[in-house]
Amino acid sequence: MIGKLRGVIDSYNEDSVVIDVHGVGYLVHCSVRTLQSLPAPGEAATISIETWVREDQIRLYGFATDLDREWFRILTGVQGVGAKVALAVLGTLKVADLANAIALGDKAQIARAPGVGPKLAQRLVIELKDKAPAFANVDPAVVRLQGDLAERRAPLPVSEAISALVNLGYGEIQASGAIAAAMRSAGDKATTESLIRLGLKELAR
Repeated sequence: MIGKLRGVIDSYNEDSVVIDVHGVGYLVHCSVRTLQSLPAPGEAATISIETWVREDQIRLYGFATDLDREWFRILTGVQGVGAKVALAVLGTLKVADLANAIALGDKAQIARAPGVGPKLAQRLVIELKDKAPAFANVDPAVVRLQGDLAERRAPLPVSEAISALVNLGYGEIQASGAIAAAMRSAGDKATTESLIRLGLKELAR
């Protein structure tokens, strides 16, 4: 199996690159983001590779980093997600943004990728929500709060405070972050009004 290629960029196609390694040209399929990160033809490049072997073909998928390749493996482990969709997701979102979106249940962010509809975006969130926090850089308290809101477990003052901030024009993730911070200073018994006031202070920073 090929895990990495180091050579010279020979040429680019719409969704792939040919890398010349000692006179052998390897056709490597990549996301738009990976293709944009590679140098001009004739220059040296190193690319992480995922090798797929099928009965009738061998395909190489290339990634700018090992972490991108790991997320390709994670995504293609979800039912209904093939290589093309996984590359579309990775071409639309940086891995950190993807992990954050899954951890926070932000289906709309994931559905921005070509070929990913609302149902598939929701499946990705549900099936990968236990894996994403390890890669995410968001406050774990916000992740828990989003989960509580989704499953209607959040205390009434908390859900009302977030709803109030959303009605003021803030995004749900942004509002959840502000209220999570407010809860740390106000405590579990805070009223809706105090959470809104503290949340607005957080947003004004």
